[in-house]
Amino acid sequence: MTAVLPDLVLSGLTTLLRGAADGAGAFVHEARGAVRAKITVGGKVDRAAADREQQAVHGLGWYASYAELMNQVAGWAERLSAEGSFGETEALLAQLLFAEYAAQLVGGIPMNLGEIVRPADLTDSRETMNRLFAPALVRLMTEGGGQGVKNRLATLLASAQGHATVEKTGLDETFEMIRDQFRAFADEKVVPFAHGWHLRDELIPMEVVQALGELGVFGLTIPEDYDGAGMGKTAMCVVSEELSRAWIGVGSLATRSEIAAELILTGGTEAQKAEWLPRIATAEILPTAVFTEPNTGSDLGSLRTRAVLNGDLYSVTGNKTWITHAARADVMTLLVRTDPATSDYRGLSMLLAPKLRGDETQPFPTPGMSGGEIGVIGYRGMKEYEIGFDGFTVPAANLLGGVEGQGFKQLMATFESARIQTAARAIGVAQRGLELGLAYALDRKQFGQAIFEFPRVSNKLVMMAAEIMGVRQLTYFAARSKDEGKRCDLEAGMAKLVAARVAWAAADNALQIHGGNGFAMEYEISRVLADARILNIFEGAGEIQAQVIGRRLLEDGPNA
Repeated sequence: MTAVLPDLVLSGLTTLLRGAADGAGAFVHEARGAVRAKITVGGKVDRAAADREQQAVHGLGWYASYAELMNQVAGWAERLSAEGSFGETEALLAQLLFAEYAAQLVGGIPMNLGEIVRPADLTDSRETMNRLFAPALVRLMTEGGGQGVKNRLATLLASAQGHATVEKTGLDETFEMIRDQFRAFADEKVVPFAHGWHLRDELIPMEVVQALGELGVFGLTIPEDYDGAGMGKTAMCVVSEELSRAWIGVGSLATRSEIAAELILTGGTEAQKAEWLPRIATAEILPTAVFTEPNTGSDLGSLRTRAVLNGDLYSVTGNKTWITHAARADVMTLLVRTDPATSDYRGLSMLLAPKLRGDETQPFPTPGMSGGEIGVIGYRGMKEYEIGFDGFTVPAANLLGGVEGQGFKQLMATFESARIQTAARAIGVAQRGLELGLAYALDRKQFGQAIFEFPRVSNKLVMMAAEIMGVRQLTYFAARSKDEGKRCDLEAGMAKLVAARVAWAAADNALQIHGGNGFAMEYEISRVLADARILNIFEGAGEIQAQVIGRRLLEDGPNA
C-alpha cells in the first residue's frame, strides 16, 4: 500500500511539491532584501558590514541553496510525471525530503555541526517568515514524513539494494549508458581493492590510471578537435559520481585534467591548445594544479611565489602546499606572481610548467624542485605534497594566454566546473555510504532480527536516500546550465555546498549503523567517513562557499 499523502494521486503530489518550492523561494526573495539592508552603506554592499553579519549573509546562502534544491526536485518530479514514470519510490523520496527541509526552513538549517541559521537571523519581518508557512510547506511538513512513509520507503530501498536513488535520475539514455559502463568498471577494478590501497596508503596503480585513460575519462569534456570526447559537464558528473562511489581517489583522478583543460580552453593561445589538450585528453601526460600556498588558503590574491622572466625562461621561487598527485604529474598549472610591485590578484599569472614524473621513492627529480608528502587521514591514492621552488624554470612560451597578469581571472573561469565536479564526487561518496550502511543493517542481527527492522536504523537510511536524490538534481541542474553556456557560479556553489554536507551526513550515519565495527579500520565505512570529511574543505570551504553564494545574491540587488 502506498504511503503517498492520502487523497493525493501522484500528479497531485507534484503540484504540492511545486507549491512548497515556490513558498521557499518567496521567503528567500524577501529575506534577501532584509539582509541587504543590514550590510548596505550608501546604496552599496559594504565588505566590513558583510563580514560583521556573516551569520545572515552565509545563512542567506544556505536558505537560497535549499530553495533552489527544492525547485529542482519539483521540476524533476514534474518531468517524470509528464512521462508517466513518477512512481511510488520517487514520490516518497521527494515527499520525505520536502517534509524534512520544510521543517528545517522553519526551525533552522544546520550550516555545520553546532551552527544553525534560523529565519530570525535573516529578517525580523513576521510577514516574510510567514512565507515558510505556505499551505504546501505546512502540509508536507506535518504529514509528509511520518513513520509510515519512512517504513514504506525502507522496504522499497531494501528491495533495490540502495540503488533506488539512481534508477530514475531524469537523465537521458546516453547518460545512463555512461553510468552503467563506469559502474561496471568501478565494481570490477576499484571496489574490491580500494580499501587495501587506502590502508596501505598507496598510489592508485598506474594500470587503473591507464585504463581510465583508455576509457576517455581525462578527455571527457575536451573538444573532439583536440582528441577529446567532446561531452559536457553532465557526463562529467555521471562519471565522477560512479568512480567516486568506488573510491573518491579514483573519482578525483580526472579533476586535475579537467582543471588544466578548462584553463587552456578558456585562457590559452591556439598554439597552447594544440600542444597540450590532445596530450591531456589521451592521458599521455598527467597534470596537477599548483595554486595554494602556506598561510594563504582561500586568499589567492596574496600568493607570494614569484616568477621572474630572464630571456626566454621564467625562474620560479617560492613554496606551494596541498598539491594533489604532484609527484606523478608531468605538467603543473602553476599560479605565480609575475609583477613584484603588486600585492593582490592583479600581479598573478598562470604557467604551464613541465616537470619530470616522480614516484614514491623520488617524488621530485626535476631540477629546481623539492618537496615532501603530507600525511592525510583520507582522500588517499594520489597523495598530497608540499613543494619548494628554487631556480625552477619554465619556458616563456608557456605563459598561459601569452599575457602576464591574467592568472587570477583565468583561474576564476574554472571554478564553476570544479565545484560541479566536486558536488558529483560528494554524491558518489554519499551513495557508497548508503550502500554500505544498508548492507550492514540488513546483515547485522540483534535481539533476534536484522537491525534494519529498527526504525532508528532504517530512518537514517531513507533520509540518506532522499537527500542524495535531492542534491543529485541540484548538481545536474548546475551541470546543464554550464553545458548551455550560462553563467552558473551560483548554482555550482549551491550544489557543492549542500552535497558536501549530505556526503558527510551519509558517511557519519552509515558508520553509526555499523556501531563499534565502523570504528575499526578494517571496515570500509571508516575510509568513507575520512574521505567525506575533505569535501567541505577543498574547492572552497563551506564557509567560503556560503559567503560567495550570499554575496552574489546580495550584490545582484534586492529585486533580482
